[in-house]
Amino acid sequence: MIRFIIQALVTMAGLWLSAKVVPGVDFTSTGSLIAAAVILGLVNAFVRPILVVLTFPITVVTLGLFLLVVNAAMIGLTSVFLGGFVVDGLWAGIGAAIVTGVVSWIAGAFIGGGEEARG
Repeated sequence: MIRFIIQALVTMAGLWLSAKVVPGVDFTSTGSLIAAAVILGLVNAFVRPILVVLTFPITVVTLGLFLLVVNAAMIGLTSVFLGGFVVDGLWAGIGAAIVTGVVSWIAGAFIGGGEEARG
């Protein structure tokens, strides 16, 4: 549960930065930003794995770049579920996916991957 909360906070930071940097991404309130982070976490947990498996051949052909489209689709799906979070089109979704991914990658470097202590 703690891991989900930390991931939601990191995702929230990524979505907030996306709204500041990427044109076409916006949220109406802090509450909608929090809800978007939680919903995106749930969408990534349940829908994304199915979509990754279904699009595996395209992902292989594009050398993994199609995963940006999958991630953008997850962010777009989140905006469909939540009225206070807006993503205007595919390119805004891809931009938000890149920004959110970079923020998550940087946070993972500082927080750590959750590996157990080796001894």
